[in-house]
Amino acid sequence: MFAVPENTVALAAAPALKHPARIAVEYALDRDRWKSHLRYDPAERFSVLLDRTGDHEIWLMSWLPGQSTDLHDHGSATGAFTIVSGVLTERVMRTGDTLELRPGQSRVFAPHYVHQVSNQGADPAVSIHVYRATREMRTYP
Repeated sequence: MFAVPENTVALAAAPALKHPARIAVEYALDRDRWKSHLRYDPAERFSVLLDRTGDHEIWLMSWLPGQSTDLHDHGSATGAFTIVSGVLTERVMRTGDTLELRPGQSRVFAPHYVHQVSNQGADPAVSIHVYRATREMRTYP
């Protein structure tokens, strides 16, 4: 048998926060929860706030082919996003990676994570985004 230090065990009195990626996946799988809010805007990427709690915000976003964000971060927020349909491309500045994200895949971000997301495909895309803290978007040239 081995001893587990007290500070490594989650106490029942301490509320356990669900990880933003788990929240995003749960929302992505429950289409009835958000399908009435889904829109496609030919002029710009569409986004709508689905839910706000004391811990996080949940956003639905749709992307027509060619739509993208500017290069940006989310300030001090942490969070995650999950692809519901279509394909999105994420360019990550810290690593220089360009990732192709497909339905069911999630990405997690920490404060000051600089990236750009775009729909470079031929079909519309839908994603669910969860921000732990108020959604903020600081753009870069």
